[in-house]
Amino acid sequence: MADVSSTPSALDARREQMLAAAAGLIGERGFAETRIADVARRAGVSPALVIYYFSTKDELLTEALRYSERSFYADVAAQLARLRTARERLEMLVRATCIPHGEDEIPGAWGLWFDLWARAFRHPEVAKDRVELDQRWRDTIAGVVRDGQQAGQIGRTVDAEAFAITFSALLDGLSIQVALADPVVDAERAFAIAMAFAARELGVGWRPRRSSVRSAGRVRAR
Repeated sequence: MADVSSTPSALDARREQMLAAAAGLIGERGFAETRIADVARRAGVSPALVIYYFSTKDELLTEALRYSERSFYADVAAQLARLRTARERLEMLVRATCIPHGEDEIPGAWGLWFDLWARAFRHPEVAKDRVELDQRWRDTIAGVVRDGQQAGQIGRTVDAEAFAITFSALLDGLSIQVALADPVVDAERAFAIAMAFAARELGVGWRPRRSSVRSAGRVRAR
């Protein structure tokens, strides 16, 4: 009889357990202050097992971010499927990025992205992972634009990929201000800035509604 602890399902579950522990700790403390031993302790495993699965701290950081992003994109896909218009879908993407996290979010999840960006600046191997993760976000935005174009809900002729590059950069910048509790660019203003830009560039009818910001759910783990 096979050892249950060595079956593929058990191994996958243990890996997910370590990723959840790493994502939470890095979000709370930061990459520099998180040790392999800390992750092992929170996950209830040995430091040697963490090293077996993730040979370096950089690998652990990027895999923890992928773990968090999988949950984010599954949630985004489910929400997009329920919404009928390009305007509603754009609003959802902005809320998911710029609004403080909900109860089900990994604490300090934006900290994962802060640390990844800092590491990617000087470490080429981390930079490659950053490119992959950022491109998935741009692809998601471009998909919303293309769907809106096909449905006749976008009034201007735009290149979906080019818009996604600009819009994702705008959302990243606004989200950093919100995450850092900037006294000028709060969640409500960030939401209004992003949606006003999207409405102008895409020809989508939109007017600010104060309630639209406060109805946000989870935030992107960025």
